[in-house]
Amino acid sequence: MSLNTKSKAILIVDDAPDNLLMLFSYLEDKGYRILLAEDGETGLQIARSKSPDLILLDVLMPDIDGFETCRRLKAEAGTKDIPVIFLTALSEKVNKVQGFKLGGVDYITKPSEQEEVLVRIQTHLNLRQMRQDLDRQNREQQRALEFEALLRQVTDKLRDSLDEKQILATATQQLAEVLDLQSCQIELYDSEQVIATIQYEHSLSLPLSQGISRKVEDRPELYEQLLQKNPIQLVEKTPEFNPQGIQVTRLACPIFDERGIIGNLWGLRPPTDIFTDIEISLMQQVASQCAIAIRQARLYRAAKLQVAELKRINNLKDDFLKTISHELRTPLTNIGMGADTLKMLFELLPNWQQQHFDAASESLEILEAGYEREIKLVNDLLELVHLDARNEPVKVELVDLNWLITYVVQLFTHRTKQHQQQLKIDLPLDLSRIETNPDILERILTELLNNACKYTPEKESIQVSIETDAQALKLIIANSGVTLSDLELERIFDNFCGGASCYRKN
Repeated sequence: MSLNTKSKAILIVDDAPDNLLMLFSYLEDKGYRILLAEDGETGLQIARSKSPDLILLDVLMPDIDGFETCRRLKAEAGTKDIPVIFLTALSEKVNKVQGFKLGGVDYITKPSEQEEVLVRIQTHLNLRQMRQDLDRQNREQQRALEFEALLRQVTDKLRDSLDEKQILATATQQLAEVLDLQSCQIELYDSEQVIATIQYEHSLSLPLSQGISRKVEDRPELYEQLLQKNPIQLVEKTPEFNPQGIQVTRLACPIFDERGIIGNLWGLRPPTDIFTDIEISLMQQVASQCAIAIRQARLYRAAKLQVAELKRINNLKDDFLKTISHELRTPLTNIGMGADTLKMLFELLPNWQQQHFDAASESLEILEAGYEREIKLVNDLLELVHLDARNEPVKVELVDLNWLITYVVQLFTHRTKQHQQQLKIDLPLDLSRIETNPDILERILTELLNNACKYTPEKESIQVSIETDAQALKLIIANSGVTLSDLELERIFDNFCGGASCYRKN
């Protein structure tokens, strides 16, 4: 491994001036920066302040010898990793094992060949460089693993949320904490990509900028590159801060997907702290995940608005159908009752007058047939309304049962007469009002009476009655004739069950 000697500093600590000058002259010619000290105390001070790359340390010196100097160097965090090569005279008896135990890496005897000194220095500088490179790689690898774990964590949190505000808060907070940012911001473009607004930020030490908008045209050199989906890192004074002129390093990564650019993810640091490649990569990946999460959140919000609007329209439709159905049934009831009255009057006319009303009778039959068809259409319409609304919460109100039951029974008077059936009603006069949904109750009565009429033979009877006790009220629709099978009873609450399973004989 080759070294750039001009960038390497060597501290020589020796109480012999001749040795200092000799090594100084030789090593400086080889391109090293040389620092000199004539005693251990001075050497410690220089090592602390200048952080040399290697120290040549004489063993035998007055006051503080080389071993004690080495022990103090290795005891301090700022100097413990500096390699120390001991210098000792050939005639001196030195415990070399002690020197190695104290942290020295080598010995050089004086006098020594200058080339040997140079080789030993280069060897240990290379070894230190290799250790530093390995430590840096280990740190970068550890950092990469931490970033990978962070990315998974952020991704999981973003995917679990359909709240855009929560997404922005999660992304900025996580990045600010892991990358040790002064501030992390997300700005989003308007629909025309003319205005960029800081929608959310997590700031530790910088002034807040949330809500500040910038015109893209005011910073073309910045936003042209970002709109081309390229990250950008720069050191600048930030005009949006108050007071203005705060200088920071800023990294911006575009937030985009296949549908286009949504905004930018910003990281802010002190001006001397530059973002590394691995940090830029992490920011880009988080920005990509933000784009996916923001799109999902916006689609979800749009879907919720559509569902709410569809529900509103459906409620309007149901209200309209219910209203028009009731409005149609009232005149149809009157028509049916009028037709019954006319038919009874015709039956009372003498035979010699009856012949004059043949044409009227024929018209009456047409009127009755039309009434039956219209009533069936209205009932079918109400059936669909109630089926659509079956999951809606039931609204209850006080209902007069005497009035409601009498009203519904009257709708079947004409039909039972046509089928020569007897329709009876038996209700208590002092029946209290109850809390229920009148539309649902009316529909139930209508269906039960409709099926009773359908399956009760001629000359048989249908009876509507109410039984009450202290705890309950029982509404009974009873008919003679056909009864339900066990199979039909099991299907009594099925949709469109054919009608036969909507009543039973008591």
